[in-house]
Amino acid sequence: MDHTPARTRTKPGGRHDSRGPGRAPRPAVPPAGGRSRLPRYWFAERLVSVLSGTRPVHWMLGHTVGDAYEHLIRLAPGAPLAANGPRPVVRHCDEYVPRPGVIEAFARIGAGERVHAMAFRLEQGADLRWRCAAVELGGERIAVNA
Repeated sequence: MDHTPARTRTKPGGRHDSRGPGRAPRPAVPPAGGRSRLPRYWFAERLVSVLSGTRPVHWMLGHTVGDAYEHLIRLAPGAPLAANGPRPVVRHCDEYVPRPGVIEAFARIGAGERVHAMAFRLEQGADLRWRCAAVELGGERIAVNA
């Protein structure tokens, strides 16, 4: 009887990646379902939750810099994105990168038939975490951080 161990590896010897044979590499940009991993979508979703009254404003406490948090405190009680119908959702979000470590993002927020515009600025700290520095909603300036 032969007591040779069963073969458990499926990748060729010397191969160091996790792809199996015939699998394509992962795309550089996450698919639509993984868009929440992008900083602009992650922050857009959080801001919509706060500005619609779904989440409390202190949910953004560690994710803001400068006057942005104070302005959210003043604005959130009015719940400017609250809707009587469907819950507001981020339909689309894009970004402009004026320099490394800064993202100026803009989003279309849909609530039923209504569409709102939201713009916000993200700044990357020394710890490489992104934080919201300013927000504009439908043309009304909420925060400015120069």
